[in-house]
Amino acid sequence: MDAIFELSFLLNQAISLTALCLIQYTNGYLAEHKNVKVNYTRKINHFTLFVIPILLNRGYAYDQSFGLFALGAFLAVFKFIFYIKPIRDRVPFIRTMFSSFDRPEDRPHTLLWLSTQTAAGYLVLIPMGILFSQLGLMELILIPILIYGIGDGLAEPVGVRFGKHKYAAYALFSDKKYFRTFEGSACVLITSIIVVIAHYTFFTPLQLMVALAAIPILMTLAEAFSPHTWDSPVMFLVGSLSLLAISFI
Repeated sequence: MDAIFELSFLLNQAISLTALCLIQYTNGYLAEHKNVKVNYTRKINHFTLFVIPILLNRGYAYDQSFGLFALGAFLAVFKFIFYIKPIRDRVPFIRTMFSSFDRPEDRPHTLLWLSTQTAAGYLVLIPMGILFSQLGLMELILIPILIYGIGDGLAEPVGVRFGKHKYAAYALFSDKKYFRTFEGSACVLITSIIVVIAHYTFFTPLQLMVALAAIPILMTLAEAFSPHTWDSPVMFLVGSLSLLAISFI
C-alpha cells in the first residue's frame, strides 16, 4: 500500500511539473514574442499552481501524509534553482519559462523574491496545518489558501487593466517603490467574503458573523501591506491566526 501511495505521489509530481513547464514556456513565449504583459502571464502561472493539483488529485490522489506534504514543499522551493542565471542563460527553454514571470520592475530580485516567498509560505502553512489538524479545524486552513489563490491571483491583472487608484507598497531588499491599486485589492475583499460564506457549515452562527466582519478586511489589509511579491506568507499567517482566534468564540 505504501508503494502505491509513493508511486501516486511521484506520478502526481511528475505530471504537475511537466504541465507547469509547458504552461510557463507558452506564457514566456507570449511575453517574449507577442508583447503580452508579464503581469498577466505570471498570474496564469499562479492559477496553474492551484488548479493542476486539484485536477491531478482526482486521478492521481496519494496519501496526504505530513512527510509527503513536506517533501512536496521542498521540491516546490528546490525547483527555483533551475532558474538561476548560469542555467537559464545556457538553456533556452528555461530562459523562456523564466520570462513568463520575470517582471521588468522586479529585476534583479525576481528569483530571490519568488523563491523566498514560496519558502516562507510553506514555513507558515506547515506548522499551521499541524496545529489546525490537532484542533480538528483542517477545513478552515483552506480559507486563507483559497483567498490568496483566487483573490491575490485576480488582484494584479484587474489592477493593471482597470486600476485607477494607486497606493505605494514596499519590497524586501530594495528601496524602490511599487504600487498596488484599490481595484485590485477589492478582488481580495470580494473573494474573502465568497470563500468564508462557502465554508459556512464549519462555523457556528456567531463565528460566521465574526468571520464575515473580520476576515475580508484583515485579508485585504494583509495583501495591501505585505511586501511586494511576498503576499502569500503574510496572507497565510494573518488568515490562519484570525481563523484560529474565531474558532475559540
